[in-house]
Amino acid sequence: MNKKFLILLILIFVIILVYFYLNFGTSSKHIILSVRLPRILLAFLTGFILAGVGFSFQIMLNNPLAEPYILGISSGAALGSILAGVMGLYLFMPVFGFAGAILTMILVWFLSHLGGFFNNTKLLLSGIIVGMFFSAFISLVMYFNQQDIGNIINVLMGNLGHIFSNTEWKIFLGVFSISILLMLYLFSLSNQLTILTTGDLVATSLGIDIIKLRRKFFVISSLLTGITVAYAGIIGFVGLVVPHLIRMILKGNKRFSMVFSAFGGAVLLIFCDFLAMHIAVIELPVGVITAFIGCPFFVFIMTKSK
Repeated sequence: MNKKFLILLILIFVIILVYFYLNFGTSSKHIILSVRLPRILLAFLTGFILAGVGFSFQIMLNNPLAEPYILGISSGAALGSILAGVMGLYLFMPVFGFAGAILTMILVWFLSHLGGFFNNTKLLLSGIIVGMFFSAFISLVMYFNQQDIGNIINVLMGNLGHIFSNTEWKIFLGVFSISILLMLYLFSLSNQLTILTTGDLVATSLGIDIIKLRRKFFVISSLLTGITVAYAGIIGFVGLVVPHLIRMILKGNKRFSMVFSAFGGAVLLIFCDFLAMHIAVIELPVGVITAFIGCPFFVFIMTKSK
């Protein structure tokens, strides 16, 4: 009964939030349909992916601090988007960002298998190495292209104000649909990912092909993270805060918790983007809002943890 009441309250909050997001400060149908609707869909998709993938990473790596950007995918995707921007190819920034994510994924997978063996530690270290390398490259690009510093900051601090042309809108709807399908497939792997936390020997004895499972998870999560960075830039804390919060509220079925986490991430990011648009005279980067919310939350977690 309490859980049903909680869900009802969340649904009411979401309906009110979406209404105000679409209609606050304007009565123009053109603005609502051409600007606000694409933006809220992008916010939904980004939050949905970051929180859902973050929950999955924390299960697979058995690390409560794991999050979607931990493998360096964000740095590679950000570098691709930034390079497109400094070359004046603004319409192709999502394409270049996605290509950067793919390149990063290949490099991390290659490095994590050097020496003929693979484990979670090598995967994390490989992601950190590649992420630091691309971050250094981004700093170099910023230094030599200071006239484009505004666009670069939008990528690094998160920006959901992407204006879609008709062609881009159709492409985004296709990407949106594919991303949701990939997330649903990721949800279906939750039980197997949970078994991985007991150790490779136990998982193998239960009939799980751990190498194949890790490869599928790594590819899917990297593609999804690359999509979010390519379209929205780097938005921190959503993949960390929401999974922790969901585990505090819900205990038990991991698949249900993962789904709830993904929807919670979508709601949180829509709320943060609403604040980013209206809390000041100028629009703030949404990544700043998520950081202001996320940092105090983790201080609270640290003080409560035993």
